Amino acid sequence: MTERIATVARNTAETKITVRVNLDGTGVAKLATGIGFFDHMLDQIARHGLIDLDIHADGDLHIDGHHTVEDVGITLGQAVLQAVGDKKGIRRYGHAYVPLDEALSRVVIDFSGRPGLVMNVPFKSGMIGTFDTQLAHEFFQGFCNHAFVTLHIDNLKGENAHHQCETVFKAFARALRSALEFDPRAVGVIPSTKGSL
Repeated sequence: MTERIATVARNTAETKITVRVNLDGTGVAKLATGIGFFDHMLDQIARHGLIDLDIHADGDLHIDGHHTVEDVGITLGQAVLQAVGDKKGIRRYGHAYVPLDEALSRVVIDFSGRPGLVMNVPFKSGMIGTFDTQLAHEFFQGFCNHAFVTLHIDNLKGENAHHQCETVFKAFARALRSALEFDPRAVGVIPSTKGSL
């Protein structure tokens, strides 16, 4: 089995971002985006997805967090796509339900080769610390567009925005982990009737 590791850098006039992923890691995270709550959410992806993540972002935070969060999503998507390779032997699909106190979220992912996001998260607050809750959508949209995955995200219950957001990111991590796992009954097989993804 080849190592599923990738490093991607994205440099624009608005952000300078480097992302390194190891899809077969142990959940180690080194995170520095300049947005504390966002780092906390990225840590959920690493820990609950068992993906090693090293993300460094220098963005135009003097404006707001939009470009930084969106571009991290884009760069992470590119890194995951590169690391997963031809997708032979992976389960392809993953889903997870995750609760946190009163909040409950469901995430379903398909490494389909087709980008698509359906997200229904009625956040109870516009801000969590310095994190604008609208940016959760921008992160996942960037990820989908560049990892070429179909992603459905639903917050089913929740009264606290922190809890809502954390259940979304944890459920995303668990769904991602499941989809990227190797299926021992389909070694070397691309999970598609088309023969490619």
